[in-house]
Amino acid sequence: MSLFSTSSVTAVLGPTNTGKTHLAIERLCGHSSGMIGFPLRLLAREVYDRVVAIKGPKEVALVTGEERIVPPGARWFLCTAESMPIGGGMDAGADNKLPRDVGFVAIDEGQLGADPERGHVFTDRILRARGRDETMILGSDSLRPVLRKLVPDAEIITRPRFSTLSYAGAKKLSRLPKRSAIVAFSAEEVYAVAEALRRLRGGAAVVMGALSPRTRNAQVAMFQAGEVDYLVATDAIGMGLNLDVSHVAFASLNKFDGRRQRRLTVAEMAQIAGRAGRHQRDGTFGALAEEGPGAFTPEEIASIEGHRMPPLEHLYWREGEPDISSIDALIASLERKPDSLVLRAAPEAVDLSVLKRLAAEDWVRERVRSPRAVQRLWAACGLPDFRKLGPDPHARFVARVFRHLSEGTGHIPHHWFADELARLDRVDGDVETIAGRIAATRSWAYIAQRADWLAEPALWADRTRTLEEKLSDALHASLTQRFVDKRTTVLLRQIGADASNLPVVVGPEGEVSVEEHVLGRLDGFRFAVAADARVADKRMLLAAAEKGLTGELRRRGEALVAAQDDAFALSGEGVHWGGVVVARLDATGNPVRPRVRIDRSLDVLDARLRVAAQDRIARWFAARIAADLPALAAIDALSRDPAAGGRVRALASALVETGGLLPRRAAGALVEQLEPDERKTLRKAGLVIGTLDLFAPALLKPRAAAARRALLGLTDVPAQGASVLARGAPGAALAHGFRPLGTQAVRVDLAERISQAAHDQRKGRAPFSLDPALATSMGLTADTIARLMAQLGFQSVRAQKDQPPRWVWKGLTPLARPKAPPRDTPMGHAFAKLAALADE
Repeated sequence: MSLFSTSSVTAVLGPTNTGKTHLAIERLCGHSSGMIGFPLRLLAREVYDRVVAIKGPKEVALVTGEERIVPPGARWFLCTAESMPIGGGMDAGADNKLPRDVGFVAIDEGQLGADPERGHVFTDRILRARGRDETMILGSDSLRPVLRKLVPDAEIITRPRFSTLSYAGAKKLSRLPKRSAIVAFSAEEVYAVAEALRRLRGGAAVVMGALSPRTRNAQVAMFQAGEVDYLVATDAIGMGLNLDVSHVAFASLNKFDGRRQRRLTVAEMAQIAGRAGRHQRDGTFGALAEEGPGAFTPEEIASIEGHRMPPLEHLYWREGEPDISSIDALIASLERKPDSLVLRAAPEAVDLSVLKRLAAEDWVRERVRSPRAVQRLWAACGLPDFRKLGPDPHARFVARVFRHLSEGTGHIPHHWFADELARLDRVDGDVETIAGRIAATRSWAYIAQRADWLAEPALWADRTRTLEEKLSDALHASLTQRFVDKRTTVLLRQIGADASNLPVVVGPEGEVSVEEHVLGRLDGFRFAVAADARVADKRMLLAAAEKGLTGELRRRGEALVAAQDDAFALSGEGVHWGGVVVARLDATGNPVRPRVRIDRSLDVLDARLRVAAQDRIARWFAARIAADLPALAAIDALSRDPAAGGRVRALASALVETGGLLPRRAAGALVEQLEPDERKTLRKAGLVIGTLDLFAPALLKPRAAAARRALLGLTDVPAQGASVLARGAPGAALAHGFRPLGTQAVRVDLAERISQAAHDQRKGRAPFSLDPALATSMGLTADTIARLMAQLGFQSVRAQKDQPPRWVWKGLTPLARPKAPPRDTPMGHAFAKLAALADE
């Protein structure tokens, strides 16, 4: 292809629905090779699928900035205008896998040469892109005057519209006819209209130019299949996307064009309105506003209905083959003014703006000293700002890319590429968040399509394509969930009235669906109908789903019975399995052996499975006690051992009730009556019979203490590893193993250690001084020591000035014979005794 080609040039001009694109596809397939350049990636993908159906996938290629499907030996190419390889070494033509000489070339929507942002691309293609045998320029009739001057030898053919397009007046959203497309000019406005349609008319599909082809196709398929009757779109649908639309409604007649907010031109209005009707079926257009800036004027209506567009007076132009001898020469050639009067210098585009910013960097100047380096810099500046970051942030991103391209092997590091893809590989978030990730992914997809920017471009192209498809599926699902209200009645209408025959499927997250329509959710063994189902249908759906879930519920019951111990967990709500409560533990007076009560949700199981589940949970709880609280399990076993004797069993039972800790005074004369061999039996079970308390030291260790608190339902948590607590601090109570003494609470094993030390130091009833280092190492105050020694049966005696306190053994106060507790004493009676004794 060359500017100097002698091939015939035909301009096919006319309004929408004249079959221009269809004609170009026919001519493309009639040549031995060919190429068409489109304004949108979505449109290129749509036509690619059509040509593949005619020629086969091995013969057809798709070339866009973010996606390339180029089979070896492909002869027919569908491209975006920017990706057409037309030579010059500054564009896609630098890829030697793409053709430079094909029999047929077409440029679609040529009137976009008048667009300030992208117009210079279309103008360049009109001037330079030529097929070996035939070239075709498609566009609006408004392009005729400038084509006469720019391509004087072109044969201009005008094609009439196949159907009538007429104004249907202003209509509110609630009164729009079915098969309507509502056009808005910002993502926020699109979402607002779609949300309103969901509330008013049951839902809408969403189409925007920023969507990936996969998401767009999924949304359009939903509209085309009649699942929704309305489509909300940006003006992207005006660029030749084929939709089964009968009416086009304008939500607004103003748009932001990147520089300012302005009213649509008549040509833009006609391009969008022309999507209504298809082939020979008539279409209508209108606005949502009856008056004001959002309403059509009579002159605009007449022009659109009569297809009379104001002729274009100029197209935007920029040098298509710039000078790459140096950075300054490149910038100068890109800013050169056009020679023709019908061409205007294009406004500074993003790529040129980024180039100027990088040219001001010394490190860039240092690295770009050859035409090849200039060419590589210019290629990096061509990375589109898919994320709409703005000039400065986008320039910083391009600078980082070029820094890698201009050092080392000249490749972008794999770890950076992989890290960025990993960061984007998430499907959580709302519509806007997922759409933002897709936009960011497009930047990496664009990079992956540059054959010499990565060491393994095919690998990364595949990964970016996979990620974009994954995000696209998530976006489609999110759009559908947000803007489509698929009522249960629609579901039943599709599958028939016999709800008992619904093919119920349970998804990995518990979602219960029929033919991909979610009916509700199965959490554990409890099914809940979807919240958006109609009240009148809930009973039918519940019965149908439960009948279809019989096998799944049986499978879950058997899985519970066969589950390993680590599959269960205990909380204040009960026993959990698979993230749901399956049983509760009712108090029986013995915290080690509670009664297992199966949750009511398991009533859906048969009697055999319910009993097996109850037994499995009881065995799990016993195993957990044995693993987490072996000392308490040993005491409990002692309470049931006939060989231990009545006194030992009674004492062990009382200790189990209080979690292995009991004040000695609460045990009454029972302790005093123990025989030496009975005391030995208790010590073998890990129990210490102290002066003040009976306790198992193993239960005071951090892990066992935490398990004991959970077992007894104690909410206060002492500081980890603490041996002395301030009185009133969390856990400063006997129930937690701390004996309150004045302003402090001392752990019971340390209190017993002081008791032993005192008895070891005393000589009968002679006064003695307690080793002060012992109390100091424990952090006890003098007042705490005094109170503790008094409780241990010692009395202070007057000491000389500046001498430590001295103590005399007086003995413990004898205990009165305790009364036998009533048989129906509640489990908590031992804690009541603890509370009564706490301040003694």
